Amino acid sequence: MTTQGFTGKLLEPFPMGDLTLKNRVVMAPMTRSRAGRERRANALMAEYYAQRASAGLIITEATVVSTQGIGWLNTPGLYADEQAQAWRLVTEAVHAHGTPIFVQLWHCGRASHSSFQENGALPVAPSAVRLNGDSIRTPLGKQPYETPRALETEEISGIVEDYRKAAERAKAAGFDGVEIHAANGYLIDQFLQSRTNHRTDRYGGSVENRYRFLDEVVRAVLTVWPSWRVGVRLSPNGVYNDMGSPDFRETFFYAARQLDALHLAYLHVVDGLPFGFHGLGEPITLQECRTVFKGPLMGNGGYTRESADAAIAAGHADLISFGRQYLSNPDLVERFANGWPLHPEPDPRVWYAFDAVGYTDFPRYGAARA
Repeated sequence: MTTQGFTGKLLEPFPMGDLTLKNRVVMAPMTRSRAGRERRANALMAEYYAQRASAGLIITEATVVSTQGIGWLNTPGLYADEQAQAWRLVTEAVHAHGTPIFVQLWHCGRASHSSFQENGALPVAPSAVRLNGDSIRTPLGKQPYETPRALETEEISGIVEDYRKAAERAKAAGFDGVEIHAANGYLIDQFLQSRTNHRTDRYGGSVENRYRFLDEVVRAVLTVWPSWRVGVRLSPNGVYNDMGSPDFRETFFYAARQLDALHLAYLHVVDGLPFGFHGLGEPITLQECRTVFKGPLMGNGGYTRESADAAIAAGHADLISFGRQYLSNPDLVERFANGWPLHPEPDPRVWYAFDAVGYTDFPRYGAARA
């Protein structure tokens, strides 16, 4: 393995629509819970993202599109104008380094709890199917998951409109684009997968119907942003939030084909298996995704510098996003380029803490050696 002067494909520039990324390393969206109770971006978050701005592209942590979509403590939102204004601290800090930044738009669906909801209402989902999990962290402490309320057909257009309004606020906040979070067992993924979608209306049953909600969300966002500034994230192999459907191959290849026709900025696929695989067939690979999605393709999940570069060199991916490595290595690109060792991951107890510890206190390589 080359230990210094690494010049692989991973570090080459990449033209993405009308943007030119300085390399193909993407900072993956990672929930970090530093936005406070008002769910507004702040100076600490601006420092965190700016520290990591040697990436070719930054995708923010998941950002809720409505109060109904909330399911985590102290995560940011884009459902109020004040939140959009607060995000400008982050976008301006990242842009000072010449790096584009997309915001990830999010609705938790059933992966929420009544203590997050207005008037203690139940969380919503495509169907009243309870998440089979140990517990959820809520304002009341750890609580068991609840059986969600199935959305009425006429309510769904209102949620689509929440995404559209959040996309408008993302533009006002100075973001360069948006990523629609359709992965990891949150609301859009719940509509996509037969495990969680038992509806009998036009949003359920066939794969075409189950895809409809994602399609409506994407098309609503495309009324605000051009297609080359919109990405979508999918997790076909994942088990997070109690997901995994027997027809996952049919479902996700169908979704990828439909999204390909929209000429998006990219399709972001969690193809790696370090967080588990549902085992309902052979896992979907990036190479397979490439056969149905011809636009820019981004892989994620357990990649190293070497495996990421190999995937790009083989033509299976154009970009690779890194998550955990970015927690404790703000200079990840520089470490990749020079063969410097990576700092170990921080204690998981600080991943979702509320202050600078385990967040902005990791030094760059030279300072760490000193």
